[in-house]
Amino acid sequence: MNKLSTKIISLLFVLSIGLAACTQPLTLEEKLNQIPDVTVQKITGDTTYAEYYELYFTQPLDHENPEAGTFKQRVLLGHHAIEKPMVVEIQGYNIWTEKAGELSKLLNANQLTIEHRYFKNSMPDSLDWKYLNIKQAAADQHKVIQALKKIYKNKWITTGISKGGQTTIYHRFFYPNDVDVSVPYVAPQNLAREDKRIHKHLATVGSKECRDKIYQFQLACFKNKKELLPLAKTHAEKKGYSFSMGLKKALDLAILEYSFAFWQWGGTKSEDIPSPDAKAQDLFKHLVRVSGMDFFDEISLKPSLAFYHQALTEIGMYSYEVAPFKPYINYEKDLTFDHVFPNEPIRKFNPESMIQVNKWLQTDAEKMLFIYGEWDTWSATAVDLKDNTKCKKFVNPEGSHGTRIRNFPAEMKTEIIRTLEEWLEMPIEN
Repeated sequence: MNKLSTKIISLLFVLSIGLAACTQPLTLEEKLNQIPDVTVQKITGDTTYAEYYELYFTQPLDHENPEAGTFKQRVLLGHHAIEKPMVVEIQGYNIWTEKAGELSKLLNANQLTIEHRYFKNSMPDSLDWKYLNIKQAAADQHKVIQALKKIYKNKWITTGISKGGQTTIYHRFFYPNDVDVSVPYVAPQNLAREDKRIHKHLATVGSKECRDKIYQFQLACFKNKKELLPLAKTHAEKKGYSFSMGLKKALDLAILEYSFAFWQWGGTKSEDIPSPDAKAQDLFKHLVRVSGMDFFDEISLKPSLAFYHQALTEIGMYSYEVAPFKPYINYEKDLTFDHVFPNEPIRKFNPESMIQVNKWLQTDAEKMLFIYGEWDTWSATAVDLKDNTKCKKFVNPEGSHGTRIRNFPAEMKTEIIRTLEEWLEMPIEN
């Protein structure tokens, strides 16, 4: 073999190696790094996944006006396999955990977790509240989902809990074709700034005997407020609490919140409620166990200011009824959550978004499976599907705000799984 032939063979060999290298499939990390405006870091996260990543998407503050500025949005990715479905955990607040959610485990799916704008690691440098609304947040989620859909081609499911459930609804309202199925958990659909259906729920939920015990306990707290105040003062000093509305009103609010918290979380039994003639110490100890005063503490409120802004301007909230306790508290009308912003003008509520979302839920929404707990206070404003049979709602008997699919009676759980299998066109091993 002459020298020229040897050189040609060597060149062909090098070219073949280069060609083979060029045709090697990209790793997941390489694919993620190709997404525009995203930083990627491989982290430990939930070790049940084969790979786990923390992503930061550069998002516009205003998706209709890029000149308004940007912020970084935190997103987590738990990866099993490209060919598996993707569950998107849409957060209503910050990201609470790196662990797989119930739906991801049920479907053995990959999981994408999206932090909500204006919370924790997804905060703009300047808190301009005008960019915090359901339309802008939905556009954030749309951008993230569309970017990852270029990699993951199987079924896509969105889900969220409580405000995350609300946010899941709003995303689907604006972008109905982003995903195949949505499963909002315990998501209120409020229709007013202070939705009065909450009051009706608290007047009818559970047994009359239990409701009477709750009322008598609250009444006893107000009657003994003179003795409870020094206990509250000591408690606040020990915990480092401070209250913009003052200690006295903070105690009033905690007592009024008690009935809401009792039914919302369901961890307290009727027999656990102290009798009306119990000692002040016992009344106070039980009160703060069920309705903690940290709910009204200035420092504790700060991480949730974005929630309260949304609640008071667009997505709705509740108020505290003062009429049943009028002889013991000096307020002319029901108490609202305006105390969260003590030095700012009263926020105006625009019901238009919720009216439009509600109409859509009752007419055009499809393949949305709603999970609720019967006794949960937030179920007072649960989604009402009317005649829309394209979606389904399941209510766990006597369930609380902690209701999950696994908590349902066997027959109802089977129906939930069957619905998901039908909508996703895939078997689910339960």
